[in-house]
Amino acid sequence: MEGISHEACSLAGTLGLGKLVAFWDDNGISIDGHVEGWFTDDTPARFEAYGWHVIRNVDGHDASAVAAAVAQAKAETNKPTLICCRTVIGYGAPNKGGSHDCHGAPLGDAEIAAAREFLQWPYAPFDIPADIYAEWDAKEKGATQQNEWQQLFARYAAAFPKQAEEFSRRVAGELPANWAEQSQDYIAKLQATPANIASRKASQNALEAYGALLPEFMGGSADLAGSNLTIWSGSKPLTAADASGNYVYYGVREFGMSAIMNGIALHGGFVPYGATFLMFMEYARNAVRMAALMKQRVIFVYTHDSIGLGEDGPTHQPVEQLAALRATPNLDNWRPCDQVESAVAWKAAIERTTGPTSLIFTRQNLPQQNRTDEQVAAIARGGYILKDSKIAPELIIIATGSEVELAMQAAAQLEQQGKAVRVVSMPSTDVFEQQDVQYREAVLPSAVTKRIAVEAGITDCWYKYVGLNGKIIGMTSFGESAPAEQLFAHFGITTEKVIEAAQQLLA
Repeated sequence: MEGISHEACSLAGTLGLGKLVAFWDDNGISIDGHVEGWFTDDTPARFEAYGWHVIRNVDGHDASAVAAAVAQAKAETNKPTLICCRTVIGYGAPNKGGSHDCHGAPLGDAEIAAAREFLQWPYAPFDIPADIYAEWDAKEKGATQQNEWQQLFARYAAAFPKQAEEFSRRVAGELPANWAEQSQDYIAKLQATPANIASRKASQNALEAYGALLPEFMGGSADLAGSNLTIWSGSKPLTAADASGNYVYYGVREFGMSAIMNGIALHGGFVPYGATFLMFMEYARNAVRMAALMKQRVIFVYTHDSIGLGEDGPTHQPVEQLAALRATPNLDNWRPCDQVESAVAWKAAIERTTGPTSLIFTRQNLPQQNRTDEQVAAIARGGYILKDSKIAPELIIIATGSEVELAMQAAAQLEQQGKAVRVVSMPSTDVFEQQDVQYREAVLPSAVTKRIAVEAGITDCWYKYVGLNGKIIGMTSFGESAPAEQLFAHFGITTEKVIEAAQQLLA
């Protein structure tokens, strides 16, 4: 019934995934009881409409019938197969079988005893008869198959050493030997050649640079490739006719896309990335959470990151989504302020093997900030001093993404008024929190209590950095429909508002 089954199964049929075999346990029961009151779909017909091979009316309690259906499914190589198994929930339990009473609750001792009698199972709990154990024991068979595989791979490696080495590297999740040097060279090149571009375009440029180094990239977008800018010159569509592609056109399937990327990561050998607008992360939140829970290297690309997308209005303008992503354990989130931070964010996402990363990019152009080499190196720590005062700062302004420029402009004007101001760019609060306490104290010294945070998102998550007496320039409501510059003025996310807040604190 759930929507993700429609998204994923529709795409599976379109891509002709002939190795995919799904079993439908059709017992007519869900937690609330018999499903006729809320589910009357002709499910086999739905899957036939998706382009699946459908095997109907299989007795799910007949092992021979199920085996025959599996053999039939394996013979179909051009379509995924749905095997429709008619079953009775709690089969064998004489009083609770066929009802929702045994869906999620224990049968109880008496019903278990009755089920044993019905099934003619005379053995004690956890007592497995020797003949049955022998049939299921796979240790010897598994060892034989493992040995055969290792011998086969050894012959392959002898004949094709480079391909075997590449295969082993990718399966192990290791990056190419030249990755560190080449990726760092690219970041240094960006630093030396400033450009005022949208961070979504900076993201595409990073894909162009990094993609050539990473044959394991498997990209995609949920029907927004031209807006998310996730296609680079080496992208090749994956289709039913050609499975050698490295880019999936997922269609309008944000949840399905995100769950499929999780599956690709779990399979191994690939680094999946997929994109949509940040607002539409909401459709896929469960899959994003599962990536974090499973600690998989999945890269979620989110563009059009704030009210800065303009006239599409509040339905498309993300406000609380950044806070929701940051609240997800084991998910690293980056919102870079220019092309250099964008390249560093992509590098960090690619190198991270212990969990997923979300990369959050703008629609609008962003000016490149001036940095020393030491500041460029510090970006990877999630937060760093972008501009500092000549003496100990009396005020700290923290910003991310497109609002870093507002912070820099405000700091420059406050400096002219004789104020000592530090600007901290914090593209990733998650990564900053992972730094040692000495580094965090050096960037945000506890002695400096007058602080302002600036971000075009919900304000709540910034109190831990500015304190209850600090100021936060951000959103406390949903957006509106208007050009971006009018919206920033309307919601008070401006240089003037930052200066006003600073003057109140410094007073």
